[in-house]
Amino acid sequence: MKVTRTFDLVDLGCKVSPREVMFGGKHGNEWVTYSTEAVRELTDLFSCGMMSLGYGRGDHIATITPNKAEWNIVDHGLAQAGMIHVPVYPTIGHEEYEYILNHSGVKAVFVGNKQIYNKISSVSAGIPAIRSLFAFDQVNDLMTLDEIIEEGRKQRERFLPELTAVRDSIKPSDLVTIIYTSGTTGNPKGVMLSHNNLVSNAIATSTAHEFGLGYRALSFLPLCHVYERMMNYHFQYKGTSIYYLENMGIIADTMREIKPHIANTVPRLLEKIYDNIINKGKNLPWMKKQIFFWAVILGLKYRITGNSRFYRFRLGIARKLVFNKWKEALGGELRVLVSGGAALQSRLERIFWAAGIPVLQGYGLTETSPVIAVNPFRIPDIMFETVGPVLEDVEVKIDEDGEILCKGPNVMMGYYREPELTAQVIDAEGWFHTGDIGRIEQGRFLKITDRKKEMFKLSAGKYISPQVIENKLKESIFIEQTMVIGENEKFASALVSPNFTFLHDWCSIHRIQYRDNSDLIEIPEVIERFAREVREVNKSLGEFEQIKRFRLVTEEWTPQTGELSPTLKLKRNVLTERYHNTINEIYSVREKGNVVEKVVGVIRSSVNGILSHLPRF
Repeated sequence: MKVTRTFDLVDLGCKVSPREVMFGGKHGNEWVTYSTEAVRELTDLFSCGMMSLGYGRGDHIATITPNKAEWNIVDHGLAQAGMIHVPVYPTIGHEEYEYILNHSGVKAVFVGNKQIYNKISSVSAGIPAIRSLFAFDQVNDLMTLDEIIEEGRKQRERFLPELTAVRDSIKPSDLVTIIYTSGTTGNPKGVMLSHNNLVSNAIATSTAHEFGLGYRALSFLPLCHVYERMMNYHFQYKGTSIYYLENMGIIADTMREIKPHIANTVPRLLEKIYDNIINKGKNLPWMKKQIFFWAVILGLKYRITGNSRFYRFRLGIARKLVFNKWKEALGGELRVLVSGGAALQSRLERIFWAAGIPVLQGYGLTETSPVIAVNPFRIPDIMFETVGPVLEDVEVKIDEDGEILCKGPNVMMGYYREPELTAQVIDAEGWFHTGDIGRIEQGRFLKITDRKKEMFKLSAGKYISPQVIENKLKESIFIEQTMVIGENEKFASALVSPNFTFLHDWCSIHRIQYRDNSDLIEIPEVIERFAREVREVNKSLGEFEQIKRFRLVTEEWTPQTGELSPTLKLKRNVLTERYHNTINEIYSVREKGNVVEKVVGVIRSSVNGILSHLPRF
C-alpha cells in the first residue's frame, strides 16, 4: 500500500502491519493500549465528532499537551477531515501562547491537563477566533476527547459520507500542520508542512534501521516538535508499537517496564545519563571504582571500525563487568537510540556504542520536516562526529560561505503569513538556506560545525564558533550550561551555569562551606576548580578561540525560566540581556585590568627577584 498522506498510516497499519498495540499510554498506573483496528475506528469517530460540532476543512485546531497515545487520534482525525493541526509546546510562557494562538488563527484548543488549562484559559478568552477549549482528559467542565468521539458515534451515519469525500480529495501537497519554531530569536515562526513533506521524510528514514513489526518504541520527546512528530510517523510506517510517556522524570522506570528496542533522544538527555553514571562511579568502593573507570576510559576509545582484536577482547570484559548494567538500567533490550535536535558530543557516541547502546545522530530543521541527513544503523555507512549521509531523496550543497543549503520533498511550504521571511530562506532556485555551517567529509558524510547567525567576530577580525567551544566545555561534569561571548571584543569569554547537584557533592567532599549558591560561586576554591576545566578545554583550542575569562552564575538555565528554548537551545538574546551587567564587568575589568596587571607584574617580578637572593630552607 502506498502512503502519501499522514493519515494513510492508519490504513497501512490495518492492511499491512496489523498489531494489538499500535499505541499505548499510561492512565494513572495502568497502561491503555490501542490496536490498529481500534485506532481506525476512533479516528473516524473523532473526525465525525468534530464535524458535528461545526468544524470543517481548513479550520486550524491547536493541541497543547504532554505526550499521549490519544494525540494520534486527534492528529489523524484532524488531517483526514482536512483540518490543520497546530501543536504547541506545553512549557512555553504566557506571551508565546498569546502570539501563537493569535497568529495561527486557531478555532479550538485541546489541552492535556488542568495545569495547561490554567495557563491558557485567560489567554484564549482574549482571542475571538477561539470558539472552544477541549480536553484530552477530564478538566473542569470542558468537553473531552471521549465525549467528542461519542458525539461522532451518534452522528456517524450523517457525517461519514462527507468525511470520506473530504479524505479522498486531500492531496499529498496539501497543508497538514503548522509547527511554530522555538523562537530563540524574535517571535516564533509558523512552519507550514504538507503531507508530502512529513511522509516523504518518514519513508526516507525508514531504511536507517530494521526495527519494525514486533518491536517497541518509547516516545518521550514532545510530539509537538517536528523531530518526534516525524519519527512518530516513521515508527507507524515501520509497524513499530509505540508507547508514550507524559512525564520525562520517570524515563528510566518506564524503560525498565516497557523494555523498548528503540527511542528518540536529544544530546542533553544523553549528557545527563552519562554524568549521572560517572557520578555514581566515583562513589563506588576502591576496587569497583578502578574497574568502572578502566571500562569508561576503554569505551571512550571506541571506533566504528578498526578496533584491534585485543581491544575487542578487553571491551567484551568491560561489557560484562560494567556496561551491561547500563543496558539493564535502560530496559535491557534497547537496540538503538536516535539523537537529534542539537550536536552530539563525540565522547557520548563512543561510550554508548562501546556499551552496546548504539546512538544514531541525525540533522535537520523544522523547515525540512526535519531530517536532512542521518547515520543509519549500518556499517560502513556511519561516521562518528558527523550527522551521516544525506537522505536519498534530498539534495545538499555547501554555499561559498560554508552554509548548508537543502532542496527536496522535505522542504517546507513556507512560513505562515510571512512571505517575506519565506523568501529570505528559500531562494529563487528552491534551495533552503539552513543557517548552519558545515562540510562534507569523505565525499558523503555531512558534518555540522556551527550556526551561521551565532558565529561572531572578535575585534581582531577572527571568527569564533561558539557552539563548538560550548560543547567542549559541557563535557565537564561541573558545567550544566554555558554561553561563549565576545563579539567585537578582544577575546572570548564565557558565562557558566554550574551543575549544582554535582558541585554541592564536590563541596561536601572537600569540606567547603557556603550559605547558598550565590555564596558558593564566589568561593576561590570553586572558581579555581572551574578554571581548571576551562584551561583543559583551552588546550584543544586555537589561541584566539581560548576562553580568557569566565563568570559563574547562580541561575540554572531551563525552558521554564526562559534561558533555553523548548528544544534546549540557548536563547542568546535573552541571556545577553539578562547578564548585561556581568558581561560589561567581564570586559570593563579586563580593559582596566591591563594597567593593573602590568603593575602587578612589575611587583611580582621585584618580589621574585628579592626572594631569589634569600637563603633557602
